[in-house]
Amino acid sequence: MQKFQDWFTQQWVILWGRKINPSEYLWLIGPFGEPNGIGETFIHQLAAKENLIIRRNSDSKGLLDSISSLNLSQNEIKKLSSPVIDFYEKTADYKLKLNVKWNPFLKPFGYIVNRLFSQRINQLNIPTQNIQESENLTSEIIELVSNENNEIRYTIWLRKFQSIGKVIYSGIYTTCKLASGITCIKAVFPLPKGNATVILKPSIGEKNELILDSSGRKFGDAGFYFLLNDSKGNYWSQYIKAFTDKLVVSEERNNLKANQTLKLWNIKVANFEYVIEK
Repeated sequence: MQKFQDWFTQQWVILWGRKINPSEYLWLIGPFGEPNGIGETFIHQLAAKENLIIRRNSDSKGLLDSISSLNLSQNEIKKLSSPVIDFYEKTADYKLKLNVKWNPFLKPFGYIVNRLFSQRINQLNIPTQNIQESENLTSEIIELVSNENNEIRYTIWLRKFQSIGKVIYSGIYTTCKLASGITCIKAVFPLPKGNATVILKPSIGEKNELILDSSGRKFGDAGFYFLLNDSKGNYWSQYIKAFTDKLVVSEERNNLKANQTLKLWNIKVANFEYVIEK
């Protein structure tokens, strides 16, 4: 038994998406959530399902083992700011502060998503009001490790509002190689019987910043994907070309900051600004 809004979303993916063979789309596949709990509950469910050990509160753990896993050229890596590299390789050593600014005409869109999904599944609790003063976030890297050989199977970045404890993001982070040969960062956010997966293409900007952009033209490109595992075990995916996510991580005056812009049909929906401190 599921909530109607979850079932409705899944039918939309089946009707407008495509049926896929997971063995042919390994770059896209990631863990799915259960109907009865996402947020931190998902971490324990996934560990139990795959017989993994949960390793928490580790220092100097990063979203990437090495910046070289992005397969950037040597010239690009030399240009990239050293503090930006350190942040991605030692993410657990940093704390975050968040500011949010919505497009006033699209703020109702965020409110609807929050009321129908986010509050209930404790995932993607993006504030529906503008935050003028920085809101402190807790930021934790969690590793799910093989019980047999101590291999890291999944790296989870869990971010919550420090004041109220709500999960803003609980995602599995890794890299993937598209059919085009481009290496991207993949962030998988579990949903009931499925997930939302964002694939971000990396590049280096003129100010030595790291740019991660989900803009794409077709299925198989960087972009935003919904995935579903239906009651018969079939896999479905829907590519959302109209929705894009662009993240720019940069160093300014010895300080790190990140600027994230969400767009729908090329119209800015919201802008998130992060202050990143070691």
